Amino acid sequence: MWANPLLFRDSILALSETTPQPQVTTPEGRVEPLTGIEREILDFMVQYLRSNTYQPSIREIGRRFGIKSTKTVSEHLQVLAEKGFLERDSSRSRGVKILGIDLNTQAVSVPCFNRVPDPISEFRIEDAEVHLSVDRRMGGEEGSFIVVAGVNDLALLGVAEGDYILISPTSIENLEDGAIIVADFGEGASYHRFTRNETGAKLESLRPGNEETRVVEPATIESLGRVSGLYRRMDDGAKVNLTQH
Repeated sequence: MWANPLLFRDSILALSETTPQPQVTTPEGRVEPLTGIEREILDFMVQYLRSNTYQPSIREIGRRFGIKSTKTVSEHLQVLAEKGFLERDSSRSRGVKILGIDLNTQAVSVPCFNRVPDPISEFRIEDAEVHLSVDRRMGGEEGSFIVVAGVNDLALLGVAEGDYILISPTSIENLEDGAIIVADFGEGASYHRFTRNETGAKLESLRPGNEETRVVEPATIESLGRVSGLYRRMDDGAKVNLTQH
């Protein structure tokens, strides 16, 4: 059996993009994306507002990201405003309004990737294409992220293309038998079923057409985490467009 997957219908769990879509386009007509620091500042502001019901000050943003200059923070906020993510009121100390975001305090922002990040050694959670807003009880622990299932991802376990797979960080020592992990053995990151035996750890590939089983030393396993949830929408408009950022 798959280790404790969580399957929620669309009527129970609504997935939505945490960050509003940018409004500014380049002269060539392309949408201007957020930079890494812009994304991090915006996500911090969203989470701060959800927790405190008011926006962080410029100094608080600076402390969070190690930016000593309030002018530099203000410049980042101005760029976010120009890209259509914020409205600013210079007459107020916390005069910033985030546009187009559901600020439900029971929701958390979870990074979402269009495919399993590969190679694992170069994985950076801040490279997520979009962030999704999910109920905090179902969003996994800190460091969790979502992968949109491809046509062959976990198909052997009934996972369909377009399903949302929640990956949560874990140590190999804490894995229980039957857990599904994302691991790489030189052939690209993919899903494996983990069990222990007398000689080490047995990993069964769940890639269709390549159901290889290997026994390895647990300490040698390079893993992104374990599958801790599966979210499925039941309507035709289920898929999130991850080409917008």
